[in-house]
Amino acid sequence: MAQDASNRASGPPRGVERLTAFRAGDLHDLCDAADAAIVDGGGFGWLTPPPRQVMETYWKGILLVPERDLFAARLDGVICGSAQLLRPTRNNEASARVGTLSTFFLAPWARGHGLAVDLVQKVCQAGREAGLAVLQLDVRATQERAIGIYEQLGFVRWGSNPRYALVEGRWMTGHYYHLDLTAEAAGPQ
Repeated sequence: MAQDASNRASGPPRGVERLTAFRAGDLHDLCDAADAAIVDGGGFGWLTPPPRQVMETYWKGILLVPERDLFAARLDGVICGSAQLLRPTRNNEASARVGTLSTFFLAPWARGHGLAVDLVQKVCQAGREAGLAVLQLDVRATQERAIGIYEQLGFVRWGSNPRYALVEGRWMTGHYYHLDLTAEAAGPQ
């Protein structure tokens, strides 16, 4: 994993990479980071961490889906967050150039190192390289840090749903965003 000199000089080694297989410790680290994010309120659908076997099966399954790319953020060599690029299936000609950024999270202990921005940028870059023209996403309105990152990188909110998710018996609003990957102003690389 390449790191620039500014990363090494300014703090612990960090980086983002696409995972195609788990190395020793990766699955454990990814599950721990996901659990921490879920407990902090940033679960990607989960409100409480599922049993470890369920979480491990979920992550292993992601690597088997041809239309999904899993990206992992690392801090000091430990996976601390992830995001996925979902590409349309081959039979979906109408949306062949539209991808989705999904399951973006960073464990609370790894925040403040610039990894969240790096992770989203890496997904955007992979989308461009895959020939996508648009990247879309949806996010719970309570995820203010994530929303700030999306908007900083040029994602445009196009709608909201006041009954997006049911959390502890209360409806939460969700927002929908898109990013034109073909535009020059699509965000820094």
